[in-house]
Amino acid sequence: MTTTPKSALSGQAFRLSGSLTAERESRLSPQVEGLVSRVFVDAGDRVKQGDVLLQLDTAVARDQLAQAEARLLEAQTLLTERERLVNEAQRLRQQNHISETESARRLSEQQMARAALDAAEAAKRLAQTFLQQHSLRAPFDGVIKNKWTEAGEWIQRGTAVLELVATQPIRLDVQVPQERFSALNTNTPVSIFPDALPGVEIPAQITAIVPVGDQNARAFLVRIVVEPDQHLLLPGTSAVAEFRLQYENDPLIVPRDALLRHPDGNQSVFVIKDGIAYRQPVKTGARLSEGVVITDGLTADAEVVIRGNEGLRDGQSVHVEEF
Repeated sequence: MTTTPKSALSGQAFRLSGSLTAERESRLSPQVEGLVSRVFVDAGDRVKQGDVLLQLDTAVARDQLAQAEARLLEAQTLLTERERLVNEAQRLRQQNHISETESARRLSEQQMARAALDAAEAAKRLAQTFLQQHSLRAPFDGVIKNKWTEAGEWIQRGTAVLELVATQPIRLDVQVPQERFSALNTNTPVSIFPDALPGVEIPAQITAIVPVGDQNARAFLVRIVVEPDQHLLLPGTSAVAEFRLQYENDPLIVPRDALLRHPDGNQSVFVIKDGIAYRQPVKTGARLSEGVVITDGLTADAEVVIRGNEGLRDGQSVHVEEF
């Protein structure tokens, strides 16, 4: 049996449904343990990066910082005195009024005082950092999804207290059937139609095509990111993605049974001309429900064998039954 290829243009667009998700979603926890003194947000609040969301009691941390500052002042005073003694020793040494041993001792004490000052400065920085860690700040812009603590609770380090979801950007994950997967790339035009906004079409962009499929569903993950500033879209809602396939030329579709695969990876079909079967190498594109897209090697008027082609030889005479 034979048939003629048909145009693939009618199958260039297809739709798939999926769920809108946030690109970033984090469970936030303080870097230190402590008593919650105040929670500044509640579920549903919008926050900006850097906003203080929760404050732990800072009494102990502030005392530690004050202690570190006092030790730093003490170290600075000691170094000033050691430097004065070294300068004095240098003058006296020129007049032979001080021994070399005493001069060396004063220089050594100056170096020890400088090291003590460096340690005191490091201790102050640590105390400042420890104090800052009592404030939990938003790592990015978003909406508070959940709040799991209140003022007066003791929080262990690493305990999640808030859940923050970024509202921008929003992405749509869809499972693409294997017969459509090979036709997609990051340049394929795509639009999103949110189910919550009937009639609204939003431009989008394919950002990831995962070449590892679900063996049970025979589908592959394609991730789509919505254009910025689409504040009407919310994570957790559903939407439909419309993909518009593009080809350089008008592609043709033939039934899958027409294709013959060869050990070297190439593919071909048999075409009939004047009662003779000729093997015709072809290049294929997407596998659609109605057949396989032929991107090169066939013309629209070709008479393609779709049954009995496995036993044909190139140049063999045949009797054709129309399909």
